[in-house]
Amino acid sequence: MSLYLPADPDQVATPTAVVIAATGAMTGRNGEYDKTLGDLAGVYQDEAAYRAEVAAVGGDTLVYRVEENRVGSGPGALVLGTSTVAPGRIGREFALTRGHIHRNASRAEIYHCVAGRGVMLMDTVDGRSQALEMSPGVAVHVPGYWIHRSVNTGPEPLVTVFCYDQDAGQDYAVIERAGGMSQLVVVADGQPGGYQLVPNPNHSGYSER
Repeated sequence: MSLYLPADPDQVATPTAVVIAATGAMTGRNGEYDKTLGDLAGVYQDEAAYRAEVAAVGGDTLVYRVEENRVGSGPGALVLGTSTVAPGRIGREFALTRGHIHRNASRAEIYHCVAGRGVMLMDTVDGRSQALEMSPGVAVHVPGYWIHRSVNTGPEPLVTVFCYDQDAGQDYAVIERAGGMSQLVVVADGQPGGYQLVPNPNHSGYSER
């Protein structure tokens, strides 16, 4: 029995290369999905501003796009992908992704920013919170057990390259049950182009069910 081969050598995946543009486009992807404004009902805290934006620009307006490359399967297999979040605001809150914790909560994830600027907003279910800035060249290491979402605080698309274990999975409902993450990323008072973190008044704490 080999230490360096599985019992069935045919399970060894073929190495691949992908080309990632600063726009987030991935040549060599084998998966992709889009999230539109209409998909994000209940995600933003200002419901009236959300409804007004849907009425103004349409629910099919693209908010973010994910492209990914998966190679192989089973323990150790990785997902490599890009996330591109369009700029914008709903009320005072900046454009964001739905956010998630991994279903296999111990799994970590890396996000490397290649364009734009933003914030990786992170919470744990026991009340810890962090927000790390992202700009080209900055990589954010999100350890296991952290809920996380990307927020675009700039005028251009926020493009990140991410990588995580294929067996991680995503749980989006944990944020919905809590009334949103514990902090909001909003326009900074008196600082054109800036942002600030404020407590989310609707956050009720995280629960598993």
